[in-house]
This record gives sequence, structure tokens and C-alpha cells, in this order.
Amino acid sequence: MGMMGALLISGLAIFLHNKYFDTRLPEWLGVFRGSAFVVGLGFIVMIPAAVLACLVWPKIQMVISGFQGFVTSAGGLGVWVFILLERLLIPFGLHHLLYAPIYYDSVLVSGGIYAAWAKQLPELAASTKPLLDLAPYAAFTSTGWSKLFGCAGIGLAFYKTAKPENKKKVAGLMIPVVISAIMCGVTEPIEYTFLFIAPPLFIVHAILAACLSTVMYYLGVVGVFSGGAIEMASLNWIPLMANHWSTYLKMLVVGIIAIAVWYFVFTFLIEKFDFKTPGREVESNVKLYSKKEYRGKKGGAKAEDATKVDAKDEFEVMADEILIGLGGAENIKDFTNCVTRLRVNVNNPEKVMENDYFKQIGTYGTSRNGKSVHVIVGTNIQYVADEFGKILENE
Repeated sequence: MGMMGALLISGLAIFLHNKYFDTRLPEWLGVFRGSAFVVGLGFIVMIPAAVLACLVWPKIQMVISGFQGFVTSAGGLGVWVFILLERLLIPFGLHHLLYAPIYYDSVLVSGGIYAAWAKQLPELAASTKPLLDLAPYAAFTSTGWSKLFGCAGIGLAFYKTAKPENKKKVAGLMIPVVISAIMCGVTEPIEYTFLFIAPPLFIVHAILAACLSTVMYYLGVVGVFSGGAIEMASLNWIPLMANHWSTYLKMLVVGIIAIAVWYFVFTFLIEKFDFKTPGREVESNVKLYSKKEYRGKKGGAKAEDATKVDAKDEFEVMADEILIGLGGAENIKDFTNCVTRLRVNVNNPEKVMENDYFKQIGTYGTSRNGKSVHVIVGTNIQYVADEFGKILENE
């Protein structure tokens, strides 16, 4: 089962730990409490799981092998289908199941594409033959083209379509997330900005990503291009530039065209269908807390003193206001943060205030999906997240 087996076992282990770690046992079984109980349960559960795997997995493997055979033998069409599915599965977190076996397991080549490419790198650097002829398997590690070029076009489109009074704020939001996408391949902050408020844009984004990767394939631009510019440079451009500079020149030309395509397509769709992307939201007249009201309410300060907020306290104030907007500490299940967002799981999403509240307190709004709420803070997220955690500890 390879990596799929590892995922199954780890998933069962996590489930058993979360469900039974705190189980109370009789005093005479006290030695088996906690982790020991989970390990014992795991041993028992894995026996029927192994039997089921022997019965069911061969049929699943046949389907997977058929799909892999189609993708790997269909040339450009296979690349297009692979990249499209990889992008579309991101919201569900299932894209790892698609690319990980190909990248890190022996699906296309022994040891996976990453290991094979690293092993073959000296040969590739010394040869003047086309990269597509030398390493055709590397056509599938091309998920990074939309990160390198597409996200730049999306950021420009969001800035262009924002209301004039919001352009500066949108620029402050877009610049860091676009840079993180380009340099590190981290696209979640920008993709999740429009995923929930304009799902059709995400579908278009996935289609454009598949088309761009296919064009690169037909031009012979293959290699480990699944991450950001830092990874691309270290595994491709720097070691291979001497003998393959013409390939990367074609890549640059196509990339610039791709930025323009993303920009014009997104701009057209946003304006045509009036998608409420960052900077285009309709403001409402709901009652919101101001910092003055908040200070007075929390600390009993006088109104004139409440407005005097030190710069070092701004993050604490925003964190507390975010907590109020999320329904209070009792409504917080857990939280973490990424490059620009506070990612919170709440107990009751109905207690979370409207998007306008979060914008008035200084954030860029929210993205919501059921009990998952992302508060878009910007580049100061780490400071706000730290204060948010301190406030929760003291509640």
C-alpha cells in the first residue's frame, strides 16, 4: 500500500488517540491508562484493518493503477488532467493523496520524482539534450507554475477591481501573500481569499493552471517546479542554466504572458459577475465596537483616555476585538495561524459577527466554511495571534 498504508495507519492512530486517550479505567487497570491504552487498542484495531486492507485494497489499487496509467501515457492531456485535479482537490486537502505517491513513491520512477531528479541532476547539467527527452517523468512536478505566475496576476486583478478608497489596503494585503506564493509556493493565503466568496474563480484558476503546465510541457520545460522560486532555482535554474538557458528563456516569456492572462481573465470575471473580492465588499450600517468603546468597556477607562492606545497595545486590542467578533472565548475550539490569517475553529458559527465588524476593527475581513473561520489580518498576524493566545489563556 506504500504511502496510502502509512496514511491509513496514522489516521487510525490519531482517531484512537483523540477518542480514547482520556478514557477512565478501573484502578486495577491503571497501568494501561493514557498512551498505553491507545497502543493496546491500536494493536487490536489493526488486525481487522489489515484483513480489510487485503480484501479491499487490490480493487482500489486497480483503479489507481488505471488512472496512473492514463495520466502517464496521455502526454499533454495527462499533465492537464493531473494539474487540474491537484488544484481542485486543495480545498478538501485531498491533493496530497494525488501528488505525494507520484512525487515521493515509486509510481513513475523508482523512489519518486524528487529522488530521481536529484540523482539525475549531474547528468542533466552536463547534457545539451532537451530536458523533456532526458527526464519526461518530471512533467508532473509542474504544479508551481500557477504559484509563480498565476498568483501575481490574481493579486494585480484584485488591486485593479478594488474600490479606489480600498486600493491601498488591498495592496497591503496582496503584496505579502503574492510574494509568499512566488518565493515559497505557499498559495493558501491568496487562494482562500476568493475560494469561499467566489468559487467559480477558483475553478477558473485551476483550469488556467492546468493549461499553463500543459503549455510548459509542450515547450519542453520540465523539472521540479512544484514549489516556489527558491526551490525552482536550487533544483533547476542554478544547476542547469548553463546548458538549458534557452528552455528557461521560453519559460520566462510564457510566464509573463500567463500573468497577463490571469490578470485580464480575473478582472473580467470579477467585474462581470460582481464578485465581492477584497476591496469590493458592500459596507453596512451594523453596530460595531470602536476601540474607544472597547477600551471603556473592558477597563472602565474614561472616554478621553480610552482613545489613547499605545502602538504596542494595538495588537492586543485587535486580538481582543477579534475574540469578541468570534463569539467570545467559550466559542473558540482551537486556533492557529498562517502567513496572513488567524485560522479558528468555532463551536457555534452563528455567534460569529458579520464580516463588516471584522473590517472595521482593522482586519481585511473573513473567509468562512462551516465552523472554520479565517480572519484575514495581514503581515502582523504573528503579533495578533500571540496576543490572541494570551487572551484565551487568561479567560
